[in-house]
Amino acid sequence: MLESVIEKRLKKEIEKIGGKALKFVSPGMSGVPDRIVLLPHGKIIFVELKAPGKKRRKLQEYRAKELNTLGFRVECIDSISGVKQFIKELR
Repeated sequence: MLESVIEKRLKKEIEKIGGKALKFVSPGMSGVPDRIVLLPHGKIIFVELKAPGKKRRKLQEYRAKELNTLGFRVECIDSISGVKQFIKELR
């Protein structure tokens, strides 16, 4: 399964619960998560998407740690079932 399929599913499921899953691009800063998820009541979660079984690169791990240190939640999802579990936790 392609990462893009998982990414599209995440976007669709987040919209169903009233949020937005925006593509996150930060010029000049590599390794940021793929999506910034904006939820009702000001909740923000960063999500890195991967093809099944793939892991984050070292730079992506570093960026996730930076965001965690600032108090943000950062998730890595590599499957449709991972998307479903993520949505279940948000409800």
